[in-house]
Amino acid sequence: MSTRVLVIGYVWPEPNSSAAGSHMLSLLRLYRRQGWQVEFASPAQLSEHMADLAAEGISQQSIVLNCDSFDAYITQFSPDIVMFDRFMMEEQFGWRVEKHCPHALRVLDTEDLQCLRHARHQALKAEQDMSLAYLFSDLAKREIAAILRCDLSLIISDYEMQLLQETFKVDTSLLLHLPFMVETTLPATTLSFEQRQHFITIGNFRHAPNWDAVLYLQQIWPLIRKQLPTAELHIYGSYPPPKATALHNPNTGFLIKGWADDALQVMEQARVCLAPLRFGAGIKGKLLDAMLVNTPSVTTAIGSEGMQGEQPWPGVVVSNINHAQQFADAAVALYQDKACWQQAQHATQPLLSQRYNATLLGERLIKRLHYLAAHLEEHRLANFTGSMLRHHTMKSTQYMAQWIAAKNAGNT
Repeated sequence: MSTRVLVIGYVWPEPNSSAAGSHMLSLLRLYRRQGWQVEFASPAQLSEHMADLAAEGISQQSIVLNCDSFDAYITQFSPDIVMFDRFMMEEQFGWRVEKHCPHALRVLDTEDLQCLRHARHQALKAEQDMSLAYLFSDLAKREIAAILRCDLSLIISDYEMQLLQETFKVDTSLLLHLPFMVETTLPATTLSFEQRQHFITIGNFRHAPNWDAVLYLQQIWPLIRKQLPTAELHIYGSYPPPKATALHNPNTGFLIKGWADDALQVMEQARVCLAPLRFGAGIKGKLLDAMLVNTPSVTTAIGSEGMQGEQPWPGVVVSNINHAQQFADAAVALYQDKACWQQAQHATQPLLSQRYNATLLGERLIKRLHYLAAHLEEHRLANFTGSMLRHHTMKSTQYMAQWIAAKNAGNT
């Protein structure tokens, strides 16, 4: 009988809108390549940019929060593996999965550590360095608890792997480092230095670090434009709000382009990608996209975090995230200096091959899933903290959900 996989998503996968959506689709395709039966379920509303799951051979199911209908649904589907997309889905549905499918392998796809992103955002707003006081938030307690309750959590950044093991003391057996899985062979040819023009940045406007980067570019761009008076900055991304489109200014070359039908195509046409990220977590899809079409980038230490290991960066990493002039000067120098630009390109292929090989990463995940399925009882016995967090006295989310379900039933 084919292995049955249920993926419970916070949102429906949108591979052309966000790096998280692209990463999710790569996981779904990996499971399908094993010959597994895959279903994607979500309580979110269907979206205009969501992937065509049926075309991928993946079934889909809308589910409801705080409703016992999920119990009947999952009992009937009877999955062998349940993957939660982000920790909030584990909070909402993990206890139901455990109750009705106790032998199903429970996997958490974190995408990035939301507690780390939140801590950095709070520290930035307070104009302070991030400290443990910011990191050890209520959000962190919820997210780390979800990681500990699961049999395996997929961690996209090696920086976050280290943080979880050394700061939060999570056992390595519960974690798997799994960066973006991409085809790492670059196109035989990409547009040359002379064929490219202008700067680009891209990212879902609903993602707070991306919006902050656009606002920060409002400070950086005049400094670039002063040195390159004919240059333009093309800002792409899904779901641009009115406050973003209001920044569109052809006179200064600050252009809000909005949705890109083909992110790689517009990325290849630009000479330099700008990603002045001042907070965030995980690894950045825009910077990986830049590598895939040989577009050098200028970013911050937050932007490059977890992405390069010991390999040189294909562009420039600016050390001071709050120094707009330093960022602007680096961008201008890379834009004008053909030799430096080509040197940045030469760093791309080794980096992609070493860290993002889809075949090797996929094999690593499937091997771990097979091992856990074969040793699940002993694996869970070794995770006492996880079993403690599943004890009934710790299950406030479960009992709140049951109270809401009972209340709703009484109102019908």
